This record gives sequence, C-alpha cells and structure tokens, in this order.
Amino acid sequence: MTTRIERVSYDDAIVRKFMFASILFGAVGLLVGLVIACQLAWPALNFGIPYTTFSRLRPLHTNAVIFAFVGNMMFAGVYYSTQRLLKVRMAHDGLSALHFWGWQLIIVAAAITLPLGITTSKEYAELEWPIDIAIAVIWVVFAINFFWTLAKRNEKHLYVAIWFYIATIVTVAVLHIVNSFALPLSPLKSYSAFAGVQDALVQWWYGHNAVAFFLTTPILGIMYYFLPKAAERPVYSYRLSIVHFWALVFMYIWAGPHHLLYTALPDWAQSIGMLFSLMLWAPSWGGMLNGLLTLRGAWNKVREEPVLKFFVAGVTFYGMATFEGPLLSIKSVSALGHYTDWIIGHVHGGALGWNGLMAAGLFYWLAPRLWDRPLHSKKAADAHFWLATIGIVLYMVSMWISGVNQGLMWRAQNPDGTLVYPSFVETLIAIRPMYIVRAIGGTLYLTGFVVMIWNLLKTAVGAKPINTTVDVTVTEDTAEEKAIGVGDVIAGRPLWFSVAAIAITCLFFYVDSTIAAVGLAIAVLVVGEVAYLLNKRMRAAGGASWFGIIERRPMAFTVLTLVAILIGGVAEILPIVLVKQAVPATGSAQKPYTALEQQGRDVYTREGCYVCHSQMIRPMVAEYLRYGEASRAEEFIYDHPFQWGSKRTGPDLHRIGGKYPSLWHYTHLMDPRSTSPGSNMPSYGWLQEGTIDAKLAPKKLALMQKLGVPYTNADIDGAEDSQRKQAATIVADLAKNNVTVAWNSEMVALIAYLQRLGRDQGIALTDDAPKTAAVTGGEN
Repeated sequence: MTTRIERVSYDDAIVRKFMFASILFGAVGLLVGLVIACQLAWPALNFGIPYTTFSRLRPLHTNAVIFAFVGNMMFAGVYYSTQRLLKVRMAHDGLSALHFWGWQLIIVAAAITLPLGITTSKEYAELEWPIDIAIAVIWVVFAINFFWTLAKRNEKHLYVAIWFYIATIVTVAVLHIVNSFALPLSPLKSYSAFAGVQDALVQWWYGHNAVAFFLTTPILGIMYYFLPKAAERPVYSYRLSIVHFWALVFMYIWAGPHHLLYTALPDWAQSIGMLFSLMLWAPSWGGMLNGLLTLRGAWNKVREEPVLKFFVAGVTFYGMATFEGPLLSIKSVSALGHYTDWIIGHVHGGALGWNGLMAAGLFYWLAPRLWDRPLHSKKAADAHFWLATIGIVLYMVSMWISGVNQGLMWRAQNPDGTLVYPSFVETLIAIRPMYIVRAIGGTLYLTGFVVMIWNLLKTAVGAKPINTTVDVTVTEDTAEEKAIGVGDVIAGRPLWFSVAAIAITCLFFYVDSTIAAVGLAIAVLVVGEVAYLLNKRMRAAGGASWFGIIERRPMAFTVLTLVAILIGGVAEILPIVLVKQAVPATGSAQKPYTALEQQGRDVYTREGCYVCHSQMIRPMVAEYLRYGEASRAEEFIYDHPFQWGSKRTGPDLHRIGGKYPSLWHYTHLMDPRSTSPGSNMPSYGWLQEGTIDAKLAPKKLALMQKLGVPYTNADIDGAEDSQRKQAATIVADLAKNNVTVAWNSEMVALIAYLQRLGRDQGIALTDDAPKTAAVTGGEN
C-alpha cells in the first residue's frame, strides 16, 4: 500500500453563494407564504388585481420554498460536505459557477412567470416548458460536476451522505424529465402529454417523490454529515444507515398513489400506494433514530449550542412528518383528511419544521467556518429557535384542528340522511379563527428568520471570507482491490437475496387468500434470515463485504441506486398503459371540449383555480349528496392536464355544469361574497375586460389532436366560428339580465368551461339561452 500527501484548497466561495441565495429567497418565500395565509383570513388582501391573488401567489410560495430556499440550502450543504468527504476540490469551478447562476436565473424566471399566470397547473411542477428544459440542463451540469468530483476523489470510501446525494441527483432527473413531457403551443404555453388518470398518476409519482428526493434524501445526507460534526460524535450506527438508505430509496418511489385515494384511479393502484406508504414508517424512523441517538451523552451540549437545538428539532419534525404521512395514507384516514387543511399542516411540518430548522442549523454551523469568526450572537440564535419552533407548532396545530373540523363538517349527516352543513361556506366560517392562528404562527416563524439574517450578517460583515486548505493523505488501491470488478458486484449475495425478496413481495399483489399471503410473508422472512446467516459466516471468515465493495465504486453504486428507484418507477409507469387501455379513447360518450370551452379551461388553469377547487368527487355518500355522482375515469380522457386538485378551499366543481345559470357564474366571479356570503375567494373582475385570442383556437385544437383528442379537421377549421356561436348564447343570456359583455371576453370563455364540467355537452351552439334562475344561495 502506497500513500502520498496532497494539498487541497476547497472551493468555499460557491458554498457562500448558495447560502446567501437560500437566505434571500427563503425570506421571499416565507413572506409570500404569510401574505397568502392572511388572504385566506382576510380576502380583501387579494387587492383585486390578477398578480396578487391567492391562486397565483400560492404556486410562487411553494416553488420559492422548495426550489429556491431548500434547493439553494441543499446545494450549499452538498458542495461543502462533498469536498471534505472526498478530500478534493470540486471538479470544475466553471461548472460550479454555471450551476449557481443558472439555478438563480431559473428561480427569477419562476418568480416572474407564476404571478403572470404562466403555468402548467401541475403542483410543484408549474413552470412552463422552456424553464423545465433549463432545469434539466442545470441539473445535468450539477450532476457532471458531482460525479466528476467522485472520479477525482482522494478518499475511496463513500460516506453515508454521499449515498443520499447520489440518490437525489439520479432520481430527481428521472422524475423531472418524465413528468415534464408536454407539447408546446407557444414559448409560454404547453399541454401535458398525459391526460386524466394517466396525468394524475404521473404527476403524483413526481409530486410525492419530489418531496422524497428533493426535500428528504439530500437533507438526510446533510444530517449524516453535519449533525455528527456539530455533536463531535460518530454516527450512532453505520449498519442502520445502510438499511435506512436502501429501504428508503426502494420504498419511497412506490408511494405516490396515496395522494389519489378514493379518486378515479383503479383501486389496486391506490392499494399499492397505501401499502408502501405504511412500510415507509420503518426506514424513515430508522433514519430519525440514527440521527437522534448520535447525540447520546451529548445532551448537555444540545442545551448550550443553538446549532444542535435546530438539528435535534429538525430531525424530530422529520420523525413527526414521516409518521403523519403514512397515517394519512390509510384509506379511512385519507377519507377524512384529504382535501382539508390537515394536509397543509402536514406539508408545512416537513417543509418548515424539518427542512427549515435543518437549514437554520446548517447556516449557523457554516457561518463561523466560512468567515473564520464566531457566531455574532448565540442568544439571538436561541431566540430564533424558539420563535421558529413555536411558530411552526402553532401553524401545524391550527391546521390539524381546521382540517379535522372541515372533514367532519363535510360528512356530517342528519338522521334523515341530509347534510347538516349543506353550504360549503359554513365550513369556511367555522375555521376562520384557525386561519388567523396560522397567520400568527407564520409571522413568528418569519420573525425568527429575520433574526437569523441579522445574526449572520453581523457575523459576516467585516470578516474575511476564507477557503479552507488542507493536506490530505491519499492511499492508492492495493492489487487485490484493483482486481475487484463488475463481476464481484453482480455476484454479490445481498444483491440476489434482495431481488428474491422483492420478487416474493410483488407476488402479494396477485394473491387473494390469507393463507397465501402469510406463506409469502414467511418466505420473505426466510430469505432474509438465510441472507443474514450467510453474511455472518462470510464476515467471520474474513471475506470482503459486498457493500464495502460497491460503496468504493461510484458507478456501480449509482447504477444499483437507479435500478432500485426504477423498479418502483416502472411499476407505476406501466399501469399508465394499462389504465389507458381500460379507458376508451374513442367511441365513448365523452366528447372533447369545444373551442370556446378549451379557451375557458386555459383561463381556469392560468388563474390557478385548481389551487382551491378540486374536480374529483369521491365515492362517498356525503360527497354524492353535496356534489353529485362520483367521478369516473373516462370523464377525464381529454383533460391535458388533469385538474383533480389536492385542496378544497372552495367546493368541488366536477358537476358544476348546468347547476347554476350563467348570470350566477358572472356575479360570483365579479364579487364572490354577493352570491356566497362568507366566501374567501378573490374577485376576478378583470376577466370581463380581458379577451381570448380567438385565432389561437385552431392551433390549440390541432395540438390536442396530436395528443390523441379526437378532433376532426372540420372541428379545427371551424374553431373560430364555433367560438363566436357558443359565446353568443352566453352573451344573450347575460344581456337579458342587463349584463353587457363582449363575446370574446375571458369571462364568457370561463363560464362556457364551467357550464361544461360534469356533462357531455355544455352551452349549446345556438341562440337559445339557458333557463335563468335566481342568483342566490350559491357556494364558494
């Protein structure tokens, strides 16, 4: 074995840049979040202009927190720890700079386009196709820089944190590319390549795993590096970290369908999502315990050091969120909690409790080392800790109370079977105090964040930024180590035992008897026990550890990680084909949208109506009584993208078509509280003056035709004329009530779309006006 000494100067400038960007955009994201929280309690704060409505600002808030705040924090932690774990400077300073500036330009593009209503309307993936391409390019730049650094490393052993970074880079790339498949209409507009059930499945395969592999795995990597560093203690259990990593990576990717319980998604797909979500309890809590037990014997230090306070609280919130997630994936619990504020509380417990507190701990730990100066004020950091912790607890508890209250009120029935609260607005009025408490909690959290900004600025101002230089000992591989090749990786017993266990587990989905299920469970346990005994015997004989082999080979490790996530990914993508075959695309009673309805649908998505309204009636008695017949898969076969929603701040709209006259919709959009006293919906008065681009309709229908929507060439050629004819019916109906509006106004197009929802034909292409009813008694 030969060794040599090499001097390495780490690139800490890139860490400082990502840290500053995270803090800046974090403040913006939290401020926007506080604004929209206040808008729910006080709707006047929407200000009556399109760019500041809740429905446009909410996607800005989520993207700012996820990709700008946590994303930049993640990159800061990855760049700092990777260089030290691999004992080498990042491979290329130019790639690091390109990654930084490219990511910030993407964030700025998002901050501009989302308030303008330029959106795909797919949650956590709202950015339009040119920005999606930019994300893919910059992510590849990051990946090249990271894996090039792995190739140049001076430390052959890959520490736990590196495993999680590899899983993040590989999986996020797969998720983003697949979910972003779309056909562009223009530089600022595209339509999802998937439709209806398929689009919903792909979206929540992406949405759930964006949480898993953007907000969880990289932060776990940061936890595994920085928490032991701050505690000055080794990780509690290296073996537990191995189990944690592989179980989490394999299981997480399957759990996406738990976001679609009781929807039109087939039951077997829902059950798979629920099953794997429940199994996630084990690896998630294994990681939490591994982090917390690392602090055994160091609790006095936790009381004294703000950094450790934030890390301990962050990991604890991770444990809470990963307990609550599987709990909400149980069908009976989901029936109560889905579409309610309970989900909002759960999400913020993860984003602000887990990610936010870990970010604060990271920044407080980094600042003294990046500027070679002690933290300006530990007392201010302690104050930040208590402000943030109390704030997020207030936020979560208020949303738990609000969500359970909503769920119970929605399903409450009188002895005669009628609804106790038939008006949706009654639930909004009941939970308004909780919206105020949430705003208070958000204010406390933001105040703590501002205290952190002041503290870090006082630490950095006047200090000289440093780039750490160290002498590292480089050990060359021995001949025996160099002789280990691909065959040794493929022949590893753990790999084949894992394959056998996975294969047996998959058979659970094809058995329908208890005896067979118990037999399969016993078989999995036997395989695991045999694998354990053989591994124990091999280690006693001094044999090389198979995992020790692959963790010294980044390519093999990356390929195996990719295989682990693709097993679940393919298992969720393949059902898309099966579901599509099960839903008739031609010859069904379902008809495509008319040209005017498609224009109105684009207005609907632009305004972010999906943020507050679902279009998915679940098969429950209370929902039937409130909304009508349960939604069916075939009703969405021409929806590019789907609009099922994930939160009901307003009522479900899937059967709204024909329920109210056009005058009601007009009045409701102009002044929601005139038809629905107590509503917190913004007014959309600008739709009356805004106009659709009538000449664009043929292009939209032609593009939909390419996506499989059965428009004929005659439909496309006559699109402009059909718009005018259908609009004339709505205009004439409104004129009877002394309302004057242009035929090509966005208001008319949106009314046409709303009147179509839930039925095969909306407003007829004639001058016969629909029956007029009193404009009273509506919902939110």
